[in-house]
Amino acid sequence: MRLPSVLVKLALATSALAAIGAFPVGAANAAPAAPLHYGGGCVLYPNNRAATIDSLRYRCNWGQQDRIYLRAQAGAVPMGPKNGWVIRPPLLPEIASGLWMGKTFRTGPNGGALMNLITGARIEGFPAYVYRGRSRIDGKPAWVFNYTPSLVLPVYDEVREVTPGVWMGFNWWQGIFNQPQLLGFALA
Repeated sequence: MRLPSVLVKLALATSALAAIGAFPVGAANAAPAAPLHYGGGCVLYPNNRAATIDSLRYRCNWGQQDRIYLRAQAGAVPMGPKNGWVIRPPLLPEIASGLWMGKTFRTGPNGGALMNLITGARIEGFPAYVYRGRSRIDGKPAWVFNYTPSLVLPVYDEVREVTPGVWMGFNWWQGIFNQPQLLGFALA
């Protein structure tokens, strides 16, 4: 039995749209992920990056941020340009907002490299290697940003993916200052 040509064309069009992601397979049956509540208005939204960033910046205290980080897995490596926000300590987010805008990642599944985006012009500077390593906090996997290639920025960063497409991490001094945590930050 031959299918009418209109059905054949419809099947081909449907296959082509699925191939480019117009309607992901299983999306109709997928339940949205539930928000993750940490108390006091600190909520992470797996399906809403902007709301998650807002919560990390304005609603989650240091203890909650620490719990979020400790519960997270390394997750996917960041890829491409990511906006960045300093989330702690107090006052630093306002100072940093005009100086540091995020990072551009040139990575594959196992890591790669990054460049920080500096000033509102998003000038690239301060390169770092990106690789999976052990967290300084708990020894579990995290994405490490090693700034060894940078002669002027003796720091170390590590991040974990706290919700899909949102990474949270911390920054430390290296070298003679070794260990003092400087700040917490988020990327999306």
